[in-house]
Amino acid sequence: MPPSLLLTSLLAVFATVSVPGTTVADEASARLVKWGETYERDVLPIIRAKCLSCHEGEEPEGEFDLAKFVDAESAIAGGDIWERVARRVRQNEMPPPGSPGLNDPQKAAFHRWVDSRPGEDLCRQIASDETQAWYRGHVMSRRLTAVEYTNAVLHLVGLPLLPSEVPPSDGAGGEGFDTVGDALFTSPIHLEAYLIAADHLIDEALAGDGAVSSDSPDSPRQRLLVSLPRSVDPDSSLDDDQAARKILSRFAKRAWRRPVADDEIDRLMMIFHDAQTRHDSFIRAIGQPLKAVLVSPHFLFVVESEPAEAGVQRITPHQLATRLALLIWSSIPDEELLAAADSGELYDDDVLRLQVRRMLADPKARGLGENFGLQWLNLRNFGETEPDAELFPEFTPELAADMREEAVSLVTDVFRNDRPLTDLIAADYSFMNGRLAAHYGLDLPTDAPWQRVPLSDLRRGGVATMASVLTSASYPRRTSPVLRGRWLLEELLGSRVPPPPPGVPALEEPDGSETTATSMRQRLEIHRQNPDCASCHDRMDPLGFGLENFDAIGRWRTLDHGVAIDATGTLPSGESFDGPAELKQTLLRRSDEFEKHFVRKLVGFAFGRSLNKFDQCVVDECLEALRDGDRGAGLLIEMVALSYPFQHRFFK
Repeated sequence: MPPSLLLTSLLAVFATVSVPGTTVADEASARLVKWGETYERDVLPIIRAKCLSCHEGEEPEGEFDLAKFVDAESAIAGGDIWERVARRVRQNEMPPPGSPGLNDPQKAAFHRWVDSRPGEDLCRQIASDETQAWYRGHVMSRRLTAVEYTNAVLHLVGLPLLPSEVPPSDGAGGEGFDTVGDALFTSPIHLEAYLIAADHLIDEALAGDGAVSSDSPDSPRQRLLVSLPRSVDPDSSLDDDQAARKILSRFAKRAWRRPVADDEIDRLMMIFHDAQTRHDSFIRAIGQPLKAVLVSPHFLFVVESEPAEAGVQRITPHQLATRLALLIWSSIPDEELLAAADSGELYDDDVLRLQVRRMLADPKARGLGENFGLQWLNLRNFGETEPDAELFPEFTPELAADMREEAVSLVTDVFRNDRPLTDLIAADYSFMNGRLAAHYGLDLPTDAPWQRVPLSDLRRGGVATMASVLTSASYPRRTSPVLRGRWLLEELLGSRVPPPPPGVPALEEPDGSETTATSMRQRLEIHRQNPDCASCHDRMDPLGFGLENFDAIGRWRTLDHGVAIDATGTLPSGESFDGPAELKQTLLRRSDEFEKHFVRKLVGFAFGRSLNKFDQCVVDECLEALRDGDRGAGLLIEMVALSYPFQHRFFK
């Protein structure tokens, strides 16, 4: 029987590259057809006998409707659902307890079939309708995060939010970032914050009387009042309506990140006319529709409207511009980026690369360090929990802000200046002002401004030896090799550390007579004596001991309560090190793990969702490009921006 239209379309994803006597598409077709035939012969009878009692109908168990997979082509169309089913079977979750289970030959036949699925070219695919339940290939419409909103109003109006006007911080989802739509709820508190901020920002920006010609070209007032009517500027040829329409058209386009329809401007003009009846001033009247633009869902939400056709579609140039601005600036597109979207040139790969390089060179690229960097390093809430004030009176809010700024500056610099990712592990420089330098014991004037500082002593440099990381991975009254080792494994190397097994007591706080570096090691031996604990502590504790020369707020020390610090560590692999400089060399030898984890985190941040198998090609291509060339972190932004999932989404 010849393949159906459905099967033909599934096979079309394979490129037709000529090889002697056949093509890749021919070979792929033959393998898929054979795979489907195996399903009908070996697997479908098992599905019918063991699965359909629970997994069919309108509300099948676990949302697995297996009744629709009645033949080879429907099984092929199911795609990656079979991997999820296989995982549940391997974990003995399917069939459930009390139901007739699969015998060993049936399990073997099913797993052999799933594991023999022919390879696919997933680099130009995203999740489809069949696989969306498990691999979400779309980004739901979401509101701007607190950081994105704060940056957007600053870049749009030219005024910063007051601390009291910043919306509540957001929760994380997906790969651990707050850019995930299904984690961004909109509460009455958010709405109140938006209304207060819009009212204050526009009123302050428009404050003052008379023409704006004397204002600075980039003043908030000049940004908004791009046209003036004769009632304000006698030299103008525009009446009030003409000037208002020009002002609102430009402002709404920037704020809403897309061309604005005439009827949308008409509705804003209605607000202007209503305000004119209550205010005799053009300036006061124009402020009302400007405020309406800032509280509109078109500004507050990242909306990718549904196209005429369902399925996987390329997003519009303006949606692409918005994704790009949110990725690099954590803000909205500027006029140059919108112009590239207007012309459609943003679809051109070379133009897109140029825009990425331009945007990374812009000071607004600080958004990468502030938004992505702090969330990746798990420092977004740094400073909210403070070290013990009695033991560490030096830890002030100002010093905490400096520690945080060092992390932002380093991550930003690595992206903006295209530096190697390994600088994040062992840079020979850092960023600090006089106050932070004094905290580190470095020779810099106490009133020195923020600057790039070369480091000749390799005990500093890189994220692991920054005071912000060292403080956050300590207890309020002491350091913690366990917390620091776990941080290195999870945040730097991407190795998951499971929670401690039940029934294992926490490490007791010693009394004053026992608080020494030696007793710390001895007490941690208790955990390693438990076989359930040893597997993790043998990985974590040595790494953490390599950072014991830093106290609980990141200052260098050689003694702890009069006892010499022992900063040696030996990993399960047999690698040994002594102190942070050698520890960082050990971490550099595991740079493959670090780079893979970092790239996954960056891609997850950019896509705003959990990653899936369709995204693995993006990760692999980024790593390959990173290792093949002499380019650094900036190249990763280009690769992500050019990727298929970044420029496409699935529409129902």
